[in-house]
Amino acid sequence: MVTHMTHVTPADTTEDIRLVVLDMAGTTVADGGLVERAFDTAARELGVEPGTPDHAEKLAYVRATMGESKISVFRHLFGAEDRARQANAAFEKAYGELVDGGLIAPVPGAREAVEELTADGRTVVLTTGFARVTQDAILGALGWRDLVPLTLCPADAGGRGRPYPDMVLEAFLRTKAADAVHQVAVVGDTSYDVLSGVRAGAGLVAGVRTGAHGDDAFREAGAGHVLDSVAGLPALLRGAAGR
Repeated sequence: MVTHMTHVTPADTTEDIRLVVLDMAGTTVADGGLVERAFDTAARELGVEPGTPDHAEKLAYVRATMGESKISVFRHLFGAEDRARQANAAFEKAYGELVDGGLIAPVPGAREAVEELTADGRTVVLTTGFARVTQDAILGALGWRDLVPLTLCPADAGGRGRPYPDMVLEAFLRTKAADAVHQVAVVGDTSYDVLSGVRAGAGLVAGVRTGAHGDDAFREAGAGHVLDSVAGLPALLRGAAGR
């Protein structure tokens, strides 16, 4: 089911979408709560024990900021740059080991959606808040290394991840698939994905219900559409094309 909100985005009155920027974990990739498990490992390494108020507070922040660049999250949680980097390294290592253990899968219909979008003549880029090493581990585990022409992590866009628009704009600049930002669609499962799309001036910004955040968060962040999953995106874009 595709649910349309009352908020009208520029894509409703603009040209065809030519570039589609999709988030990974929670949007195209189902990771079953691995972020929280990897955080537990990282927190322990820095002396934050599960069951303590400090741990509960930090975990709540991790949940609230799903979609944001992970190093930015750890800078907020641990302050000093060396501790933030230690936590981030421990997190990435733990998450990578969970990925290697076969604990991720595509969101149902995600690969097919990407293939449909590509068949429709659109360019698809996959983005993440994880580091490149983790992104590559996910792509490898899913057999997605050749699925799209470009994948981006925050470091590929100068270091700023979501909610900044940098990865969306980097996709726009690198692919040269669109003539203007209103020909770009941005889709993700968090308010940070939505904010990055809105800030980039994307013509269509949509949230999906397969991940961390829900309709209210998407609406507050400025999403023009909410989908049950990314599987509904090709049909939505075919409907929006040429309006």
